Amino acid sequence: MRCLMKFEESMQELEEIVRKMESGRLPLDDALSMFEKGMKLSHLCSKKLEAARSKIEILTKNKDGELLTQPFCVNE
Repeated sequence: MRCLMKFEESMQELEEIVRKMESGRLPLDDALSMFEKGMKLSHLCSKKLEAARSKIEILTKNKDGELLTQPFCVNE
């Protein structure tokens, strides 16, 4: 797995792993290997999303009409 994979490439590879595993046709050793790779890709994607989320700010106005920035926060 390349260290600097783009998010989209990582997600595409992760989706392919899921499709293969869901088929139920993989030998156990292959399934375990793919599971491990999928977990690494999942972690990588989560880290990339978190990094992107921390860079996003929301521009708002206060009651006096002044522009303010605040961190982007998703209610989970």
